[in-house]
Amino acid sequence: MSGDAWADLQKAAGPVSRETFERLQAFERHFQKWNRSINLAAPSTLDDVWRRHILDSAQLARIAPTAMRWVDLGSGGGFPGLVLGFLLAERPGATIDLVESNRKKASFLQSVVGQFGLPARVLGRRIDDSYPLVSAPEVITARALTGLPDLLDLAAPWLTKGARSLFHKGRDYRAEVEESAHRWTFDLVEHPSMTDAHGVILEITDLHPATPQ
Repeated sequence: MSGDAWADLQKAAGPVSRETFERLQAFERHFQKWNRSINLAAPSTLDDVWRRHILDSAQLARIAPTAMRWVDLGSGGGFPGLVLGFLLAERPGATIDLVESNRKKASFLQSVVGQFGLPARVLGRRIDDSYPLVSAPEVITARALTGLPDLLDLAAPWLTKGARSLFHKGRDYRAEVEESAHRWTFDLVEHPSMTDAHGVILEITDLHPATPQ
């Protein structure tokens, strides 16, 4: 990790305390330890977890600097959900729900939440079983979970009631947006990724079913 890692974090996420920076460094070590026994991230990305995963996740905090109620779908190895948990600890009263149906991954998430005292709750269940438990989130996140059309279907119970999404997507996102438009109408803002030259964060609001032609 470069000596400018704290500056890189602040560039991605906005103002971040030294304490939070050091806690994220400790989380990275914890992640690497667990990843030896559970596949939490693609092996090709493990030589640069800080940039490929932590900074990539942290940039969502800058896009929604005042949001207090978050839900992360398919949290897996904790990106972006756990990283947001560390950052939201600096927003008194902010919380994030982490939805993950895989038992081993949910155990990892819970271990981090407990060890670091994060303002987060782990829901070890399917996304469509979590709707009654997650009330009125402001922001819905998901990273490397599924295609945008299916993501919108999964998030629709919240997005159609005023929430907004911040979904990580790669170079083929335009095709996913076009496909989604056959089923949904929505407002879209594309935020260029700060860590991936070909990536974007899709901010979607005002979701409604498309009117049949």
